Amino acid sequence: MTRLPREGGNKTRLIPALGSAGATAFHDRLARHAVGRASSYAMTHPGTRLQVHADGGNREEIRRWLGEVDCHSQPEGDLGQRMQSAVDLAFSQQAQRVLVIGTDCPSLDESMIEKAFSSLDHADLVFGPAADGGYYLVGLCRPCPPIFSGIEWGGPEVLAQSLAAAGSSGFHASRLEVLSDVDVPEDLDSANACLATGTSLSVIIPTLNEEIHLPILLERLNQSGPHEIIVADGGSHDGTLQIAIQAGVRVISATTGRASQMNRAAATATGEFLLFLHADTMPPPDFQQVITRVLQSPSTSAGAFRFQLAGDLAGAPLIESLVNLRCSLLGTPYGDQGLFVRRRIFQHVGGYPEWPVMEDLHLVRQLKRLGPVRTAPEAAETSTRRWERCGMAGTFLRHQLMLAAYHLGVPARFIARMRR
Repeated sequence: MTRLPREGGNKTRLIPALGSAGATAFHDRLARHAVGRASSYAMTHPGTRLQVHADGGNREEIRRWLGEVDCHSQPEGDLGQRMQSAVDLAFSQQAQRVLVIGTDCPSLDESMIEKAFSSLDHADLVFGPAADGGYYLVGLCRPCPPIFSGIEWGGPEVLAQSLAAAGSSGFHASRLEVLSDVDVPEDLDSANACLATGTSLSVIIPTLNEEIHLPILLERLNQSGPHEIIVADGGSHDGTLQIAIQAGVRVISATTGRASQMNRAAATATGEFLLFLHADTMPPPDFQQVITRVLQSPSTSAGAFRFQLAGDLAGAPLIESLVNLRCSLLGTPYGDQGLFVRRRIFQHVGGYPEWPVMEDLHLVRQLKRLGPVRTAPEAAETSTRRWERCGMAGTFLRHQLMLAAYHLGVPARFIARMRR
């Protein structure tokens, strides 16, 4: 349950601290955060559907705001009537359990949604109590109209009145832990901390003798200041490790092999988003904002940057056009475009298969089963070294042969021999 962003019409109690436009922008940030979390849960739990019910706009406006999502306009009436309408719709569509959440509680995440649904195994209702006396979540196993009627919405007795209405109707209700909503300027510091955690980024770089490219990449990454940078080294014998250590990033050792190195690093990562970068791929300057924008889009399982080759290699524009056309038509970006994904979703699909080649293509195919893998318009610039080594035509043809072999089911170890 949310509201379409309208200047002067969102989070009005925050206007003294943020201004009218700032309060609306903060509401937008909260809403995208909540939708992203709910969408992430739905994608990793088969049979779960996400609906967005927005006040102040029609379906077309909601989709222009949030992207392709099952969206509905809230009807007239008080908050209880609008929640009742959303619950009735879900149960009419054969839902077995319904969870209603707002967008004002940034500490509500996938684990809390999981707890709420689990609570409905032994209760008729579940409430997530808010510190101000309301609630940030309500879940139902069956319709319970009394909890949405006759409540003094916006007051400090919302939860107490709702629990009393449930008890009078013979419904057993359980409660989750108390969390804080964002209502007044004093709530902003903790809210910003939660939002930052919810979009924290771990950058993972697999390396093997990358002393030439790694310093340039680390300089770009440190300018943006992600949550953490992890260099997963596969046994370098040049200056790669010294460069990483001097740059102050985390360094871990792993079995040689890009897939095993990235999996090893991902298992230790603490960011909510994971970005897998080849050492010779340079992300766009605003890569963190791009990743947040893409991954908070409903139903998006993962993303990547637009493909671009560095320098002025002859034939590069043609290769770039072909690669980006493939991404547009098939939704299959590759590892040299900087794949990024929510950590929970990466874990859900089992990470990279530990193959010598084609591991990125296989991961993307697994992710596409959950939702679209979107390519951002912003480009990641990748080195031309492999294209220069074998020539543009030779490298392109070799890639097509490897792809054909993969789709024909040829084992990765044989495809690796083709590459060599």
